[in-house]
Amino acid sequence: MQRVIVSAVFGVLAVTAAQAQNTGDLRQGRRLALDVCASCHAVRAGQTRSPLAAAPSFEEIASTPGMTAAALAFWLTAASHPTMPNLILSSQQLRDVSAYILSLRD
Repeated sequence: MQRVIVSAVFGVLAVTAAQAQNTGDLRQGRRLALDVCASCHAVRAGQTRSPLAAAPSFEEIASTPGMTAAALAFWLTAASHPTMPNLILSSQQLRDVSAYILSLRD
C-alpha cells in the first residue's frame, strides 16, 4: 500500500513539473515585453495606444478570437513577418511573453 502511495505522489509531481515547464513566467514575460516590444506596442494592461500606430496593443492581440500560446509562438518565430523585426527568442522567452500577452485577455 505504501508503494502505491509513493508512486502516486511521484506521478503527480512529474505531471506538475511537466506542466510547469510548459507554462510561461508572467513577470519575465512582462519584463521582456517592456524591454523588447514596448517601443512599438502598447504592452501594459489598460494601455490602448501603441507608440507605433499600426502596431496592435498586447490587449488587442490577447483578445483576438482563437488566440492561443501556440498561435503567438508561430507568429513570433515566423521566419518573415514584414511588419515586425525578426525576433530571436528562446523557447522559454516565447512561453513567458505568450503567457504575459494572454494574461491581458478581457
